[in-house]
Amino acid sequence: MPNVRDEGHELTEEDKAALDEAINLAWSNDEFDSLLDLVSSEGTPKVYNYQHSTSGLTPLMVFAGKGRVGDVCMLLSLGANCNLQEKCGLTALKWAERENQEEAAEVIRKHAQNALADSSEQQQLLDKYMATINPEFVDVVLIEKLLKKICVDSKDGAILVFLPGWDDINKTRERLLVNPFFKDGSKFIIISLHSMVPSMEQKKVFKRPPQGCRKIILSTNISESAITIDDVVYVIDSGRMKEKSYDPYNNVSTLQSSWVSKASAKQREGRAGRCQPGICYHLYSKLRETSLPDFQVPEIKRMPIEELCLQVKLLDPHCKIEDFLQKTLDPPVPETISNAVAVLVDIGALSVDETLTDLGEKIGCLPVHPLTSKMIFFAILMNCLDPALTLACASDYRDPFTLPMLPNEKKRAAAAKFELASLYGGHSDQLAVMAAFECWKKAKNRGQEASFCSQYFISSSTMNMLEAMRKQLQRELIRKGFIPENVSSCNTNAHVPGIVHAVLVAGLYPMVGRFLPPKHGKRVVETTSGAKVRLHPQSLNFKLSFWKSNDYPLVIYDEITRGDGGMHIRNCTVIGPLPLLLLATEIVVAPAENDADDEDDDYDSADGAESDEDGMEIDGKLGTQQGERIMSSPDNLVMVVVDRWLYFGATALDVAQIYCLREQLSAAILFKNFLLLLGPMHILRLVFCPVMGYLGSHYQENLWSR
Repeated sequence: MPNVRDEGHELTEEDKAALDEAINLAWSNDEFDSLLDLVSSEGTPKVYNYQHSTSGLTPLMVFAGKGRVGDVCMLLSLGANCNLQEKCGLTALKWAERENQEEAAEVIRKHAQNALADSSEQQQLLDKYMATINPEFVDVVLIEKLLKKICVDSKDGAILVFLPGWDDINKTRERLLVNPFFKDGSKFIIISLHSMVPSMEQKKVFKRPPQGCRKIILSTNISESAITIDDVVYVIDSGRMKEKSYDPYNNVSTLQSSWVSKASAKQREGRAGRCQPGICYHLYSKLRETSLPDFQVPEIKRMPIEELCLQVKLLDPHCKIEDFLQKTLDPPVPETISNAVAVLVDIGALSVDETLTDLGEKIGCLPVHPLTSKMIFFAILMNCLDPALTLACASDYRDPFTLPMLPNEKKRAAAAKFELASLYGGHSDQLAVMAAFECWKKAKNRGQEASFCSQYFISSSTMNMLEAMRKQLQRELIRKGFIPENVSSCNTNAHVPGIVHAVLVAGLYPMVGRFLPPKHGKRVVETTSGAKVRLHPQSLNFKLSFWKSNDYPLVIYDEITRGDGGMHIRNCTVIGPLPLLLLATEIVVAPAENDADDEDDDYDSADGAESDEDGMEIDGKLGTQQGERIMSSPDNLVMVVVDRWLYFGATALDVAQIYCLREQLSAAILFKNFLLLLGPMHILRLVFCPVMGYLGSHYQENLWSR
């Protein structure tokens, strides 16, 4: 579908055809997505006041006649003309009344009354302003001018500015610092308040400034209800917030700027003058206010629900998960449920018919995400518990690395994080967190916690919380009999990089990607689905040199996030192929000498992964004759196909060893032998001696990839 744009020209015939089709679908079939996309994403007066070429219907008439009050409010706030008439002379109000959509009709009536009440001069000013800005972005120029007006008109009282995220805070701060009016540090203190700024910086918001000095706080919604700043008199509400959500149709997390709810707007207003009379400036129109949702979308509708689905099966093993969740007050969409069930089936917690497995019962015992539980159990078997505990708790909390406050600190912060990651082989955001925790503990024991946190840009409060979470999780593992009281025997491989990488793969698989050649200096990763995703600038691997990424072409990541700047991966680890070959769901062997098409043919002709009655996946095997030919000599070159999209070259001997190691892993982790966790662990660990030795000594060996 073409994007409709207004560059000062008339709509093209293609644009008009797209709008005609969208209006037809909305009016006749109640299919509103196309019309909403056109009027909201690229909407201009020529679009939202467009009249159907045959009927004369406008988008406003369609939404009014269908009773879509929120969309009516949106169009009116954008400036849609409610006085336009279609071919029979009916306006949007008349269509709402004709279709008995009283609520929509009342909104249009009030809008018309308000429009009449407004002076023509005010309306002209508003129209001129709206024509110069994009309402979906924060107008930092307006905020700067409003701050100056407040400071000129009054002399006392701190000012709290609500902004969506760190980028907007930085833009506003930088603009103020170059403004001669605000540059005098004796008259103004500008403080950034964000969950990832250093705690010492956060504490500044509670200190009253000296007489004659004014405090300006640039904050995210952390200041809405979590804290009270008693000297705030003025609040500037941008009306925007960053909200983490989940797109079940593309299976990605989203972190995008959106309009606040009415409840949040009320909370922000209440921050003004908590201890004295105050004023709140909302930087959006009254019409926009009427279109705001009453409350934030419930978490069950905007987050992945694997953990919830597993708990449902633990509570009622015989129910269908979707049937159970549809009874909740705000049920998630079916795609969210099916995605969660697919993950639980992939890790062996559920069978394909949603039967709870023995492994699923054990995974559900721990108060963490099912994938994290799987990683912890794998770490126990590999005598690598400590790193897994840190990674598990860090994934459930926030990043311990703080944001540098000054431009000249950014390079030092990046170098500090790189130094920490190098302790476990480097090129890993997750392992940087793990190394940071270990070094922080040592520094704390030496009484050097403050200097360490300052040098490495670490949040002390976050580290203390991670330490408490780790202790709680370890106690839970001991209580349930998964590990002994003395955990030293569970950590003999805690500093072996190859095994640590394997533990990480066990917890993040199937979130696997491969690096593509960089374009325009940007590092791009191709994922299992074929999507091309950029690395976030704050990732350690953002500037990874291409020759190194060619040595280690694979990356494992925690999630893909879609933000205002597109899709990106924030936390990832560069890995060699061996951990993936051992832990992937399916590997298939094909002749190396064939070209790409022949490889695909051989692969397709091979039996795919099968499942036995307990749902355990077994690697596909080549036909007997072909297999004998390929594996006839240990030095034969073969192609290994992983999960039907990654290709690696190896010798027949390498492949035979990998298959043997996979069989041992499968027997202990993915099938009933895993239940020996409750029995003699020392016997089970004997099975893993070859696996641990191979991972420890070969994890950096690089098979050639296609």
